[in-house]
Amino acid sequence: MREAKPFKIQRQQVMDAYLRVKANRGGAGVDAVNMQEFDKNTKQELYRIWNRMSSGSYMPPPVKLVEIEKKGGGVRPLGIPTIADRIAQTVVADLLGQQLDKVFHEDSYGYRPNKSAAQALAKARERCWKYNWALDLDIRSFFDNLPHDLLMKAIRKHIDCKWALLYIERWLVAPVQKTDGTIVPRTQGVPQGSVIGPVLSNLYLHYTMDVWLQRNFPLCPFERFADDSIVHCQTEMHAMKVKEALELRFAECGLEMHKEKTKIVYCKDSNRRGNYHTIGFDFLGYTFKPRQAENTVRMVSFTCWLPAVSNKSMSSMRKKMKEWSTLRTAGCQIEDIAKEINPVVRGWINYYSKFYKTKLKSFMREINLRIVKWARSKYLKVRPTVLKGLRWLRAISDKQPNLFTHWTFGVLPTVEDRSRMR
Repeated sequence: MREAKPFKIQRQQVMDAYLRVKANRGGAGVDAVNMQEFDKNTKQELYRIWNRMSSGSYMPPPVKLVEIEKKGGGVRPLGIPTIADRIAQTVVADLLGQQLDKVFHEDSYGYRPNKSAAQALAKARERCWKYNWALDLDIRSFFDNLPHDLLMKAIRKHIDCKWALLYIERWLVAPVQKTDGTIVPRTQGVPQGSVIGPVLSNLYLHYTMDVWLQRNFPLCPFERFADDSIVHCQTEMHAMKVKEALELRFAECGLEMHKEKTKIVYCKDSNRRGNYHTIGFDFLGYTFKPRQAENTVRMVSFTCWLPAVSNKSMSSMRKKMKEWSTLRTAGCQIEDIAKEINPVVRGWINYYSKFYKTKLKSFMREINLRIVKWARSKYLKVRPTVLKGLRWLRAISDKQPNLFTHWTFGVLPTVEDRSRMR
C-alpha cells in the first residue's frame, strides 16, 4: 500500500505552476538549469517537486544574487530562484493570492489581478487635481529589511494551511549565493525576484501602511504600487503631520523612511498661485509636475499638473538603445533593425504613452537619428550629412510607413530632427 502524504497537494497544482513559470521565461538559478534543460525531463522533475512538497521534505536551495542598475543610479539586488523552486513558490503564491487579494486595499495596485501601474498613475493624477499637496514616500531598502516575525504574524492571520506556512518560513530564510559563490544567510527581508515576494510584501505593507493610514488619516487618500506610494493632503501642515506619523509607524514595524528621498510636494497649477521649493515627484516611471496644456474649447493655454515620461526613464531607454546590436552592424538591413527594436519600442509606447504623449514622441525622434547614424556608416550616398540621411529615411517611411513601431505612433522622420543630433 502506498504511504499517504502528510500534505494534500494536487499534482495539477504543480503542473499549472510549471506552465506559468515556463510562460514567464525566467533564467537559471544557482543550479544553472535553464528551462530548456528542465524540459528535457519535465515529468520526473515535476513529480520530484510534488513528492517533496507533499511529504514536507522540500528544502529550497539558495537564491542566486544578481545586481541590476537602477534608473536613478545604484544597483538593485535581485534573488533568482531555481526553476524548480519558482514552480514550488508559484504553487504557494497561487494559494496566497486567492486568500489575500480580497483583503488588500483598493488603492494597492502592485502585483494584483485586474490592477496595474496605469491605474495607479491615473488615480494619482486625478487626486493631485483635487488635493493641493502630496507626500512622495520612500522606504529605505524595504525588501531587504522586512522583519520575518511580524510578516509571519500577518500571514497566520489569514492563512492556516500548514504546508504553505512551512514553506513560506523556509523561503524567507533561504540563503543568498553571491557571484563569487559565497553563501550568505538571510534573517530578514524578502528577495526581489522571487515569486512569493510580491504577495508577502503587499501583505506586510497592507497592515504597516494601508490599514493604518485609513484608520489614522482617513482624509488622506493614497496610491501604492509595491513600496512606491503617494499620499494626498489638502494642506502643507497636514502633509507634515502624515510624514512625521508615518516615520514613527515604520520604525515600529522595523522599517525606515528614507528622509532624503521622501518629500512634500506642492501640486502647482494655474489655480494654485503660491510658491514652494518642491513642485514635482516621480512615480512609476513618470514625472508629475506643472506642464502647459491647452483648452481646445477656449483656445487658451494654461498650467496643469500632469504626468509624463520621466528623465530617469528616458535615460534608461537611451541606454537600451545603445545596446541594439543591429545599429552597430553595417552589414545588416533596415528590416533587421526593425525586427530587433520594434518589440522593445512597442513596450515603451504601451507604457509611457498613457499620459502626455507629446514628451514621449519628442524623445522617440532620437530613434530616427540613431537609424540615420547607422545608414551613414553603411551607404555612401547618405554619408556626407545628417540631412541627407534624414531625407533617405523619410523616403523609406513614405514607402513603408509601418516598418517601425514608433512610425505608426506618429514619429516619422523629418528634416527638423537634425537639430536633435547629439
